[in-house]
Amino acid sequence: MKYINQDIVNKKMSSRLNINMAFKGIFLASTLFGLVVLAVLLYRVFTQGIGYLDLDFLMNMGSRFPEKAGIYAAFIGSLWLMGVIVPVSFILAVGTAIYLEEYAKQNKINQFIKINISNLAGVPSVVFGLLGLTIFARAFHLGHSVLAAGLTMSLLILPVIIVAAQEAIRSVPRDLRDASYGMGATKWQTIIRVVLPAAIPGILTGSILAFSRAIGETAPLVVIGVPTILLFTPGSILDTFTALPMQIYDWTKRPQEAFHHVAASGIIILLVLLLFMNSIAVLIRNKFQNRY
Repeated sequence: MKYINQDIVNKKMSSRLNINMAFKGIFLASTLFGLVVLAVLLYRVFTQGIGYLDLDFLMNMGSRFPEKAGIYAAFIGSLWLMGVIVPVSFILAVGTAIYLEEYAKQNKINQFIKINISNLAGVPSVVFGLLGLTIFARAFHLGHSVLAAGLTMSLLILPVIIVAAQEAIRSVPRDLRDASYGMGATKWQTIIRVVLPAAIPGILTGSILAFSRAIGETAPLVVIGVPTILLFTPGSILDTFTALPMQIYDWTKRPQEAFHHVAASGIIILLVLLLFMNSIAVLIRNKFQNRY
């Protein structure tokens, strides 16, 4: 009887090990598949676009001739756009998260608000584009300006940053708050000096993902009516502009093969800008992680 039980135990252990190895293989295959697809995309983009990537491409405006086409107006427009999106979305999102987690009462109304904010993160971007067209472009008469597009994009990524900020604030240990209160600090002093510094790494992680989405979105800009080609750069947030996704979108839909290579060069510029922004955010996040 004793040996039979040991055989049963060995069979169960062997079955569990086999299941574990099977799932390990599935997860490894999934990871490798994603890496291979990413490597193929990057290889194709760089091999097609590196030939057009030079100083003239960076300094020229748009053109109907691929050899004269440049990214300058779109690049500057994207910088103006992110200059609106980053402060507006970050301040509003973090402020909302602080209120919901630190000040709002835990009742059904606030619970309903939290659920709907989470649901908004999954709304298609074109819906936010229609909202921006109705409110900012037409009701506020902002047209297809930098401000109208920036506010629309801010609405698009607000739910993502709010949810990330809520989770980061919620993860701060209660002991830190109690220690701050015990030393005589007010609620606001505790939030600004204890809670936020400890939550900044988590907040920035969600913000990085949100800003990365905003800089590459095209649908809201198309709905608002942002032009694909401009021969000037904006001088203020009320000026008309174009952005990198719009410029790349225009090049990819043209029938000439040369414009597809130009579009690949634009994608490289977009990736570099994206990596630069992410690097700054990661450095700030790591600095706060080392302190707290």
